[in-house]
Amino acid sequence: MSVIQIRRSCVFAKGLLVAVALSALTACSEEKKVEAPDPVRPVKVVEIGGPEIGRSLVYSGSVRARTEMNLGFRVAGKITERLVDVGDRVEPGTILARLDAVDYQLSVRRADADLTSAHKQVEITGLARKRAETLAEKSVTSQSQLEQAQLAADQAQSQLQSAESALEEAQNQVAYTELKATQNGIVTTVSADVGQVVSAGTTVVAVAVDGEKEVQIAVPETDIVHFKPGKAVKASFWSARDLVLEGKVREVAGSADAQSRTFAVRVSLPADDRVLIGMTATIDAVEDNVVPTFGVPLSALAQKDGKPVVWIVERDKGEVSSRAVKVAGYGDSVARISEGLAKGDLVVSAGTQFMRDGLKVKLPETVASRFGSVSSQSTASIQP
Repeated sequence: MSVIQIRRSCVFAKGLLVAVALSALTACSEEKKVEAPDPVRPVKVVEIGGPEIGRSLVYSGSVRARTEMNLGFRVAGKITERLVDVGDRVEPGTILARLDAVDYQLSVRRADADLTSAHKQVEITGLARKRAETLAEKSVTSQSQLEQAQLAADQAQSQLQSAESALEEAQNQVAYTELKATQNGIVTTVSADVGQVVSAGTTVVAVAVDGEKEVQIAVPETDIVHFKPGKAVKASFWSARDLVLEGKVREVAGSADAQSRTFAVRVSLPADDRVLIGMTATIDAVEDNVVPTFGVPLSALAQKDGKPVVWIVERDKGEVSSRAVKVAGYGDSVARISEGLAKGDLVVSAGTQFMRDGLKVKLPETVASRFGSVSSQSTASIQP
């Protein structure tokens, strides 16, 4: 064998060895590819619960009597007695407080003396008229003198009536020095005490009248449009968690408070002995004329062709598909969907950037409840 043939044989052998080595490496690489598991990306899903019928409006207030009387003396004076305290029950005729009545009693004595004088004057003028009439019949006196006597008698009669009225007024003034309750109720406030000089009409005692009760709340101007007389609301009470009553808005203030810039709203309550004056209550209402919406996490929203979509998991196929939705609004961490969703839909709430139509999804066996109106949330696995 020549040298050239030997070299060719060596080159061929080396090439064969290289080819065998490459084939072995390729085979190993393919084996590794086959053995590598498919990547699994975790994704959260939420199950859509019932729709939200408007935003919940919750305000706290206190239970008050529908009628609360602020009672004060009808005359001015110095308080000498206060006979009730806060929380006392009163009934018609109960004396609440008294004023110093000495000056008013003196007025009664003066009016009584004026009345006695008026009676005497009536007697005198009456006798003078009779004499004038007798003399006129005998043509001893003139007609003008008779007329003057009659006028004097009429004037005395008028003064008598005035004196009677003055005496009655003075007696009323004495009676007004006693402040009395006019209806059954409970004393809620005492604004004046013994020794204080008050003017006529100044509130001394406030009485909550027995009967209907209501809750007064303060509503900001942003929400007052949702409160109209007759609107149904729910009332719950901090001291009685199991007590929930159906109430109605009775009155809405026509103007805002100058300091708080809120509107006073009064909610009437049905009769219930467990509701007491002064209890703290919570009024729960919903917005009016609001389209029902479904809440989903903000992370569940995606874009497709410039429109908002969510990714729905089809339970029977184990696949995801995009569905166009209409967003009605946003909350702190929630998007409110008015169209495109229904109760029971499974929505992908995370990892939406990895979604595509027809993507196979492996769902968990159970889904736990969470997230407000969204009834459930758990982790599923997706496979490309």
